[in-house]
Amino acid sequence: MSLATSRIAGMPKLGVLVAVAGLVVDQVTKYIMVERVMRPEGVAETPYFTDRVIELLPVFSLRLSWNAGISFSLFNSGAAMTTALLLAVQVGVTLLLLWWMRQNDRPWLQVASGLIIGGALGNIVDRALYGAVADFLDFFWGSWHFPTFNVADTCISVGATLWLLDAVLARPHDTLHNAADQTTNKDQVP
Repeated sequence: MSLATSRIAGMPKLGVLVAVAGLVVDQVTKYIMVERVMRPEGVAETPYFTDRVIELLPVFSLRLSWNAGISFSLFNSGAAMTTALLLAVQVGVTLLLLWWMRQNDRPWLQVASGLIIGGALGNIVDRALYGAVADFLDFFWGSWHFPTFNVADTCISVGATLWLLDAVLARPHDTLHNAADQTTNKDQVP
């Protein structure tokens, strides 16, 4: 039995391992950035504001921002009702992804699902603890800045890209194999 098809309490092992790894890396990097690198001296509350910027490359810096909304700061009102609604939607979507991952044993889709679930859980933890998600990766060109993001967002984006690649590249191949398997199974006498 391969890693992709082995199961932990009914869940595919590969998908679970990728989800846990994504969640752990996200939370460790957020802890380092929020608590050790960016927190201003004497500030105890979280979220907090800091104008500290650490330029690492001519096009990349570390800059802490708090996103009370979703991707690209949509629905970023910061209102308690909006935060609760976003949290409920994120948990619901994550549960659906877990169900879907349980149904699927293809390795690339396990990795993709695990990345999306791990990233979603990382942002859920932030939203539940602070009412906002800590973002700190800042790519820019001149005065133009890509929206600041974090490791969880990266996991979600990479997972979604793998899903898309699977839909475009793997489906025709899998359909041919599934059709051949079904034909073979029909030819066999029970």
